[in-house]
Amino acid sequence: MRILVVEDEEGLAESLRRGLSADGHWVDIAHDGHRGLDLARTGSYDAVLLDLMLPGLSGYEICSRIRADGDPTPVLMLTAKDGEYDEAEGLDSGADDYLTKPFSFVVLAARLRALARRATAATAAAGAAGGAGTLQAGDLVLDPAGRRCRRGTHDIELTARELGVLACLMERPGTAVAKQDILDQVWDTPHTIDPNIVEVYVSSLRKKIDAPFGRRSIRTVHGTGYRMAPDGG
Repeated sequence: MRILVVEDEEGLAESLRRGLSADGHWVDIAHDGHRGLDLARTGSYDAVLLDLMLPGLSGYEICSRIRADGDPTPVLMLTAKDGEYDEAEGLDSGADDYLTKPFSFVVLAARLRALARRATAATAAAGAAGGAGTLQAGDLVLDPAGRRCRRGTHDIELTARELGVLACLMERPGTAVAKQDILDQVWDTPHTIDPNIVEVYVSSLRKKIDAPFGRRSIRTVHGTGYRMAPDGG
């Protein structure tokens, strides 16, 4: 993979370069937000490792801007900040995954492989299916293979994991889906993840597919998980 690392701690950035290069990846480094955004916008990367606190532009801003450009490149956000609100803000800005410093390089490499597998699978499925497999609930339409979502005539940008969670719910319209079932389908190592992380992604989805349109498509089923309204809310 060709990976962009946007990290202002030069020692950490160089350590990541060495480790990722040893794994066979091509790595570019940016130490500030503006340079990171310029490189990310070239569209030539398979994944972006993005620090949260950067000089110039924050990781939140960089991620939001490349998503606004329509760039679906997987983004793994790296940060020294910890807490569910920081994670939620990162996900809301378009990040696909989130890793808190200090972290294990083994875990980081595994997260990158997982993001790459999902992106590759989506691309392959899009080619094989030729657009088949579209899910619909009222005017909410999801094409998991093509990684496209729209509400009526409005396109909605989703991260890879948001798309996975939404697909899991839309495949079972009107049925209560447990948090653990969502984890098992969407996460690569569900046994290591707190099931409450699903709440963060559902909250992010509601802000994108429901709130702007005055809808309520994802319903909470207390004690179980969530249910997708068959009529799209």
